[in-house]
Amino acid sequence: MDTLSEANSTFALNLLKKLCENNSKNVFFSPLSISSTLAMVFMGAKGNTATQMSQTLCFNKSPGEGGDVHQGFQSLLTEVNQPDAQYLLRTANRLFGEKTRDFLSSFKDSCCKYYQAEMEELDFVNATEESREHINSWVAKKTEGENILLSYFNPLLASLIVHSFTGIVVVVSLSFHSWHKATDSEGSGQSPSTVSKNEKKPVQMMFKKSTFQMTYIGEIFTNILVLPYVNKELNMIIMLPNENTALSTVEKELTYEKFMEWTRPDKMDEVEVEVSLPRFKLEETYKMEDVLYSLGMTDAFDQGRADFSGMSSTGNLYLSNVVHKAFVEVNEEGTEAAAATAAIMMLRCARITPQFCADHPFLFFIQHAKTKHILFCGRVTSP
Repeated sequence: MDTLSEANSTFALNLLKKLCENNSKNVFFSPLSISSTLAMVFMGAKGNTATQMSQTLCFNKSPGEGGDVHQGFQSLLTEVNQPDAQYLLRTANRLFGEKTRDFLSSFKDSCCKYYQAEMEELDFVNATEESREHINSWVAKKTEGENILLSYFNPLLASLIVHSFTGIVVVVSLSFHSWHKATDSEGSGQSPSTVSKNEKKPVQMMFKKSTFQMTYIGEIFTNILVLPYVNKELNMIIMLPNENTALSTVEKELTYEKFMEWTRPDKMDEVEVEVSLPRFKLEETYKMEDVLYSLGMTDAFDQGRADFSGMSSTGNLYLSNVVHKAFVEVNEEGTEAAAATAAIMMLRCARITPQFCADHPFLFFIQHAKTKHILFCGRVTSP
């Protein structure tokens, strides 16, 4: 699972950098949802389409690719969905296929084996709207409306709407809730938060004084704070640059190797710190095709070049769109879907308790402690 962790984390950071590029807005998504959905699509890809997908998703970092990748996802999804975990992480996968199409039993069996994703036949041709409503109802039920990722497979037209030409819809839903607060509120109040160099806005802040793991990365002038969730099964990692350092400086430097080096446990110190966190709610929806295309996954979206012959014997399938919707809310009651907080520069020799206030843009990650997989990540510029 280590090689899959490297693959998924590398893809997550590549995706984060792309979504943040030339964009000053909030960003939030679940790389695990995107990776696992596209992994099912990858299972039906052949030739150059499969090669490009492997490179974009960084599966080429896993020896043997193919089966090893899918076995890795099988183990990962089992690990993060432990029934005795002190958090609730719901993952649910399903394939919705046009009933007149001949999908290969080997593809359907593998999706069921590795991703617990069964194929449900729908009549996209004659009951388009009913099919769309059925899929939306299934997703809403599985996620309680919180976190939705849809990959639309379309044999003819590129569209976000399920219509009579739709061949298959691949759905992975994922939602996270922790009732154990990473930061218990010890008072709250309103403070100004810096949105940009020339803009401030009042936000509700939460406060906590406790001992956390922290470090300072001088090369990017950034503080890193690690907050453990629920019996240290999950970690919330926050990267907060100095007030005079643009968050884009951190984003440009992010790589898998640097992320792992900066967050190594032996680089952290246990420090008592007063932390101030903003309450915030993010709901983001992305059309991922342009981002994935720019990362090198081009043939999959091209009707003439896409090769998904490992999925259907009738061929003529291409990936028309990938839609990702993610939601997060952070307040005193706990965290739903994901969470963010703040970090502070190390004051190793100071006798006073360091004071920290997350009143300017920062990056945040929810990481599964045992596997090191990034479940959620994002950027907060305007709480």
